[in-house]
Amino acid sequence: MLKLLDIFLTITHLSLITFNLFAWLWHITRKAHLIVAAVTLASWFILGIWYGWGYCPITDWEWNVKEKLGETNLPNSFIKYFADKITGRDFSPSFIDQATLLTFLAAIAASVYVNFFRKRRNKILLH
Repeated sequence: MLKLLDIFLTITHLSLITFNLFAWLWHITRKAHLIVAAVTLASWFILGIWYGWGYCPITDWEWNVKEKLGETNLPNSFIKYFADKITGRDFSPSFIDQATLLTFLAAIAASVYVNFFRKRRNKILLH
């Protein structure tokens, strides 16, 4: 049962990361992207005040499951864990954290642009 929960949490985590990075691309998911990105930022920076910067409850739950399955020395970041696992390398935690933050901020900037500024420009051009 724990192994199934581990798989479920991994799929959930990867889906959320993918959504945070790319959901701004499609008109139908743009508003949801802003909401999910805001919740993610709140987790990282508001909950992060108490639990550590970049806090993610999904990572917390997943690490609890992995520890019960016998995994040890888990990093703070799911992204580092997964990048290391799929490449066989040992990435620097600071490199992963910086790359994560930069790509996420780029996705948020793109989302703000397509949700607010692009619409206005198109409306102005249509009138």
